[in-house]
Amino acid sequence: MEETMQSVSIQPFPVGQTVTITQANDWDSGLCDCCDDCGICCLAFWCFPCFQCKTVSDFKECLCLPLLDPYLMGYIGCGTACPPISMAMRASVRERYKIPGSICDDCCMLCWCYSCSWCQMAREIKKRKQPFTFVTAQTTSVQMPLQQNIYPKL
Repeated sequence: MEETMQSVSIQPFPVGQTVTITQANDWDSGLCDCCDDCGICCLAFWCFPCFQCKTVSDFKECLCLPLLDPYLMGYIGCGTACPPISMAMRASVRERYKIPGSICDDCCMLCWCYSCSWCQMAREIKKRKQPFTFVTAQTTSVQMPLQQNIYPKL
């Protein structure tokens, strides 16, 4: 009995892989780029405490964290000190996403542009949460022996 080899090609199948790309760059949007995401700015305008809680939750921190800023510092003006929770949040966003800056910069942004600073953080968190998905296909060749007909011919 003679065996011959036949090449069989297996059809490609998609292989899904999720890759998160971390970039060491500046903020994706500027402090006053509210038109980059009108939904974020509208929520901040109409219900700022809800917006803050959603932003912090999207960042995977405690939902009520922004409500701990004393005396509503961010809403009525900073006075002599920066709102500590907002300051920690901005510094944490910068640190996680490798955005250059300093605590002094964060303090200035929060003292003079409190709501815009929160909108900028929300846009950055939203942008960085979107993973990139690549789908690839690969063809594999396999050598298989040719099978002889084991039934007798009639």
